[in-house]
Amino acid sequence: MDRPDCDPLLLSRTYARFPVVNRLLSGWRRTYKRRIRPLLVETGHASLLDIGSGSGDVARSLARWARQDGFTLDVTAVDPDQRAHAFATHLPGDERVTYRLAHSSELVAEGLAFDVVISNHILHHLDARQFAAVLHDSELLCTRLALHNDLQRSNVAYVLFLTGFWPLGWGSYIVRDGLLSIKRSYTMAELQSAIPPAWTVESNGPWHNMLVHQHQGSGNRNRA
Repeated sequence: MDRPDCDPLLLSRTYARFPVVNRLLSGWRRTYKRRIRPLLVETGHASLLDIGSGSGDVARSLARWARQDGFTLDVTAVDPDQRAHAFATHLPGDERVTYRLAHSSELVAEGLAFDVVISNHILHHLDARQFAAVLHDSELLCTRLALHNDLQRSNVAYVLFLTGFWPLGWGSYIVRDGLLSIKRSYTMAELQSAIPPAWTVESNGPWHNMLVHQHQGSGNRNRA
């Protein structure tokens, strides 16, 4: 999927099937209840940045869950890939979700700030320099909490994904990309050795790790 010459039809089908994969595996409903909703309870409103938002399904889900609970969550979903941005913006819109074709560094340069910064399944796509840059940008962009959810590498996860998700692989990159992503992802010990002191690593269900940063202090930047 990262290759610029990948088949556009297969890529579009992959984006369309991401909501199924994330709903079954990524645990964002649980994370919303445990991490994000408590912040909304305090004020009734929050802003959230989704870095590397892909098809935008996580961004839309978070905005919808907040709305169902009677809160307002304004989500900015950014992705530097024109293909992902085009797919997301051609779907039915949500008034609380804004899509941008951008890197996180561009938002830092604009002086923007968000209560919460998240990402889903992007860390294993990054080299060491990009990994460090995303965490640095997240610290600058968040005023309360940053959460980076990513796959946890294991042989068991590889076999179970191949066994359970092969039907979604027909006509898409879901299985091919998913298996490659599991191979490229980190163990908890590897993440612990790679992150700065301000971050912690937590297990997020049986197949994921979560990088967590709690912002200390208040921000005076332009809130998005």
